Amino acid sequence: MTPATIRIIRDEHAALAAMLRSILLLLEQHRRDATLPDFAALRAMLFYVDEFPEQRHHKKETELLFAKLRAKTPLSRELLDRLDEEHGQGERRIRELEHALLGFEMMGEARRAAFEAAAERYVDFYLAHMAVEEREILPLAERVLDARDWAELDAAFGENRDPLTGHPPDDVYRALYTRIVNTVPAPIGLGPAGGNRNRAD
Repeated sequence: MTPATIRIIRDEHAALAAMLRSILLLLEQHRRDATLPDFAALRAMLFYVDEFPEQRHHKKETELLFAKLRAKTPLSRELLDRLDEEHGQGERRIRELEHALLGFEMMGEARRAAFEAAAERYVDFYLAHMAVEEREILPLAERVLDARDWAELDAAFGENRDPLTGHPPDDVYRALYTRIVNTVPAPIGLGPAGGNRNRAD
């Protein structure tokens, strides 16, 4: 039986991947239509990435899952070090992307290309990072960790409660979740495919 931690990590990865791909799809559509995106929706999406994956998901992977793997096996230590380093880069990378979005919002068309390039770099980085974890680290964990390890991990990861993985949002995040769901198109939300139709003059 697959440990709950593995399912939670995969579910959170899937939610994040959908969010990141939705950002690129929105940008592509607005570029094609020569319209400006809904900057409030983009800010909400990046805030979600910062609040949930960066602050909760990564921290528990590094401090709990990776630490247990290092204690149990010498395998993949260099890879774990690299993934930890990437976790450490996450906060800087999201701040850079948020700054690029602010530049686009304040400066208009002159900063569109810079933000789109920064978004593509960030999405590529994140998707590759998650793919390595799922391909290399999660199978290793299933092989070497024992029932006591999984009980501790399951309790910790079970507290994450990411609303984009099907959990009811905490009161403090309800407005953020509602904004994302109502303004972002599928697969993340229920918003219109076109979003903000303002022309980019």
